[in-house]
Amino acid sequence: DTVQVVRYNPAERNLLAICTADRGIGIHDTRVGVPLKKMVLRMRSNCLEWNPMEPMNFAVGNEDHQAYTFDMRKFEEPTRIYKGHTSAVMCLSWSPTGREFVTGSYDRTVRIFEQNKGTSRDVYHTKRMQRVFTVHYTMDHKFIITGSDDTNLRLWKARASEQLGQRTTREETAVQYRQALVQKYQHMPEVARISKSRKVPKVIKKQTATTKLQKEKEERKLSNRIKHSKPGTYKFVSERKKVVTKQVD
Repeated sequence: DTVQVVRYNPAERNLLAICTADRGIGIHDTRVGVPLKKMVLRMRSNCLEWNPMEPMNFAVGNEDHQAYTFDMRKFEEPTRIYKGHTSAVMCLSWSPTGREFVTGSYDRTVRIFEQNKGTSRDVYHTKRMQRVFTVHYTMDHKFIITGSDDTNLRLWKARASEQLGQRTTREETAVQYRQALVQKYQHMPEVARISKSRKVPKVIKKQTATTKLQKEKEERKLSNRIKHSKPGTYKFVSERKKVVTKQVD
């Protein structure tokens, strides 16, 4: 089917990954005429990027409002699911460190995800910014450039509270001390609530609440079916296993 995205592997120059219009993601070797692996997801993927520091892993942004990371050696299920957007994920870019990536969405927000966490570390938005179609990290991983439907490019700090310019030794020590305190007491509900809370537009907040309510209804419905049906008729399936609908070898 129609190929929408092509990305070469940063380590193996003969390998490339593609996203197709039939919801497929495939791995190709330029020395061979047929795909090495292919999988079909529930919905179409709009973007794909390889991890620059772990070139066996790649991330995709999907029409189902979520991003996924995959290991090209194991196509059965994604290694992690990243949630937070309320509309299709249109673009994605890895940090040069390979520890986090940024996504741009049709819901007019930009989110930063750490590789080992399924929720966003930060979310950026403005009143005038429209649908985001391209994002990119700078090579020093301190800034993010976004391009949106309102014909503007915007420059964001990768860490919103980070001070720009040269810092004195005393300032650096104070910053490290505050970070150590947050790390030490992150398990406390008050600290977690303050460090994770982000202000988002009212529309995004309503859509997130609606999505959460729908998911709870589906889970409750499945639970009732399992409870009142013949044993083995219905069963719980993990969310990761639902992502890939078919594999083609």
